[in-house]
Amino acid sequence: MASTAAERRHRAAAPAPAPAPAPAPSFSLNGPASDVHPVLRRSAAPPAALDLLTQAHQGLAEAAALETANERFATAHLAALRTAAAVLAVRGRPETSARLRARIRSTWEVLPEIAPELAEWSALFAAGAERRARAEAGIAGAATCRDADDLLRAAAMFLRLVERMLVLQPPLPRQTPPADGEPGR
Repeated sequence: MASTAAERRHRAAAPAPAPAPAPAPSFSLNGPASDVHPVLRRSAAPPAALDLLTQAHQGLAEAAALETANERFATAHLAALRTAAAVLAVRGRPETSARLRARIRSTWEVLPEIAPELAEWSALFAAGAERRARAEAGIAGAATCRDADDLLRAAAMFLRLVERMLVLQPPLPRQTPPADGEPGR
């Protein structure tokens, strides 16, 4: 079992395939005037972060298909770790002092400093790090089916939250042009 988990981690470490291009927008001559010239929204996240989010999605899909609780738990935790790494890729900054740079810190320790709004998520996943290590080592009973399913759901919710935070930009408010004779706003 440990060898299959090691093979999965090796495959997971390989670069993810490039995401499929977005479909071309279709336009209708009968649609509302606001749709005549749609503005495509850009992503706020750099390509490295988007790649990590793609890998996290793939990890969650893989975890959902796994049968053993240990493998499902470890794979879901890895997906959460990749999601957190995407946040660090966008918001992270290097340590300023040599003393702080020399100290190795976990992602879950750094994440609340970079994104305080994710502190509770960081604590949740940090609490599962030791269990993930035991599960990856193949220790029987390291994670129960319920543990694995709960972590899978939490990792999926965490991924959706981070995607909203990093990738989606809110649409610009619509401004109506002033009517003739009305002063501009």
